[in-house]
This record gives sequence, structure tokens and C-alpha cells, in this order.
Amino acid sequence: MTRVAFLRMLFIVLGIAIVEGLCRSGIIPAMVLPAPSQIAASLYALLQAGTFTQAIVSTFASVAIAALISIAAGILIGVSVHRQQRLRAIVAPILDSYYAVPTFLFYPILILFLGVGRAAIVGIAVIMAVASMIIATLNGLDAVPRVQKRTARILRLNEVQTAFHVTLPSAMPYLFTGIKLTIAYAFIGVIASEFIMSGNGIGYEISNAYNTFDNQTMYGLMLLVIIVVCVVNGLMQWFDVRLHARRTR
Repeated sequence: MTRVAFLRMLFIVLGIAIVEGLCRSGIIPAMVLPAPSQIAASLYALLQAGTFTQAIVSTFASVAIAALISIAAGILIGVSVHRQQRLRAIVAPILDSYYAVPTFLFYPILILFLGVGRAAIVGIAVIMAVASMIIATLNGLDAVPRVQKRTARILRLNEVQTAFHVTLPSAMPYLFTGIKLTIAYAFIGVIASEFIMSGNGIGYEISNAYNTFDNQTMYGLMLLVIIVVCVVNGLMQWFDVRLHARRTR
């Protein structure tokens, strides 16, 4: 373990220990926030009972579908826009201000076309996530050195060979950053949508537990989401570091 990783872990453990002490001493009332150890025990009990298995599977399936659609569509749109500079001049200002517009403005329209359910939830998540993949694709394609493109032409590589041997290796770090952001936005879009548009899923169950003052369930499910997001992000970061290290050799 590196020194930075050790200090990061120490910071997290100390933070949890402080919150545990504040909760156990009554400074933070149990109705506001149960002790972290009680939240962990609640999550274990929830998983063991299997009460929310269907909701958990539904949420993570929606996240996976939204992320895959966003990544595929983002790369396809990014490549198409990159080839048409006039189209890019039109699209660029829209992409620059894309995240200034609250995505949930569109949820009545999606409900109108897709109804209440997974399709509308995935639709909101895709709308939220796809722009990051488009931007990352454009940045990645811009970063391909001209000398490499010229070399590919001199070697008479066709489009597929150029894509696999020149474009993709150069653009990969940018694409991977886009994939990380896309997955993060997919998580946010799906879980936030479930709060207001669904009768199933982790977001709905957290909202339902909040409305019924069931703190143990609410915090247990919140902890589950935090753990899953941290694990996914950690794995992506681990792969990203090795990708950059391989590129700089």
C-alpha cells in the first residue's frame, strides 16, 4: 500500500470513528443518524433477509443498461460529429452548456412517451450520461497526433486498421475517462429517477423508508449504494492508472 493510499484509508477510518463516537454519545440523535456500526449491521440484515433483492437487482440492471447505451451512443455520436466540422461547430455550444440544464426537466416528456417504469428511468439516465461520453470521444480524437495519422496514410492502412492501430490507442485514456463519468452519471440518473418515477428500485425503497421514518432501512440501502459506487470507481481508477502508466512507458 502506498503512503497516499494509507493516509486516505486512515482519514476514512478516523472519520467513521468520530461519527461512531458522536452517535454513541448521543450528540447526534439516533433518529437523525444511527451509528455507522448499526448502519453496517442493518445492511447485513437486509441482504441476509433478501427483502430488497428485487429492488437491488432492478436498480443495478437499469444502471448497466443506461451506461451501455450511453457509452455506445456517445462514441458513435462523437465519431460522427468529429468527422463533420460544420456539425461540430453547431453542436459544440450545446455540449458546453449541456450540464447547465437540469436533466429532470425532461422527465414529464419521457413519461409521456415511455410511460412510468424502467424505460423512462433509463431514458433520464442516458440523457444525463451520454454527453460526457460524446465530449470524451471528441477530446480523444482531437488528441491523436497528426504524425501518427500521416504515418498511417503513408503505410496505406485502411480505416479499420487505422482505428485499431492508431486512433484507438491514442484516444483510449480520454475514452476511459468518459466511460468513468458515464457510469457515474448513470448511477445518479437511475437512483434519482427512482425517487420520483418508480415503484421499485433502491431509490424508491430509500424514499419509502424516509417517508415511514425507517432509518435503519434507509441508511442501510444508502450504505449499499455507497459501497457499490466506491468499488466500481476504485476498479475503474485502478485500471485507468495502469492504462496511463502503460501509455507513458
